[in-house]
Amino acid sequence: MNRWSLTGCLLISLLLIVACHYTPPQTGAEELSPAARDSLTYLQERHYTLGRNFEVYADSIDLVCLPLKDCYSRLYRGQRVVVAEFAVHPTDSVDSIWVKLAHTQEVQGWLRESELKQTLVPTDSISQFIHFFSRTHASYFIIICALFTAYGLLRIIRRKQLKIVYFDDIDSFYPLLLCLLLSTSATLYESLQVFAPDTWEHFYYNPTLSPLQVPLLLSGFLLTLWLILIVSVAVLDELFRELSPSLVVFYLL
Repeated sequence: MNRWSLTGCLLISLLLIVACHYTPPQTGAEELSPAARDSLTYLQERHYTLGRNFEVYADSIDLVCLPLKDCYSRLYRGQRVVVAEFAVHPTDSVDSIWVKLAHTQEVQGWLRESELKQTLVPTDSISQFIHFFSRTHASYFIIICALFTAYGLLRIIRRKQLKIVYFDDIDSFYPLLLCLLLSTSATLYESLQVFAPDTWEHFYYNPTLSPLQVPLLLSGFLLTLWLILIVSVAVLDELFRELSPSLVVFYLL
């Protein structure tokens, strides 16, 4: 890949980014109906709204058939529901916000919002990936894989069989740039969860791949993800030019 083709890939990728727009909801628009305005208000306050689809992540959940509290509808892992209604119960000491969920016309019921967030996950593929990546055992799995990879790389470095940054450098700045982007992305990811949890929660329920018209910290995180994708292509090109195919395969694994 020459410099001109790389520049073309960068321009095309930037055009794809610009083509995606995220517009914050405007609840005060006069042309909106009361139902639509209420729905947008729920979106701002709860981060999800009426008609949002969820999938059961827990082994099972019980939907309460209010006002009959002793009547339940049980759903199991993998079954999908849609948000049908919100209700406020000020006397509830556990959670005053209740959400009505509908699986079918016959199977409907109410669930506390705190239980909804713990047992259900949005059906959007990006939200499900975020949920999987944030799970504790997934983090342990990544750490274990990283340790094994580091051990294998150290053995090869000692035998001087692999070119690697700071040890036997590949004649390119792209690998180092990729490392910097990965560390920056990880820092922004953690900063969002610690310093802007409300922004991260809204992104979780309403994911977008566009860094435009979103808060600055989230915009920086999404921009680093796009840059990681673009620079990774350049790194692959450099690897295939600098190393043999067998070393490239091991480098990637």
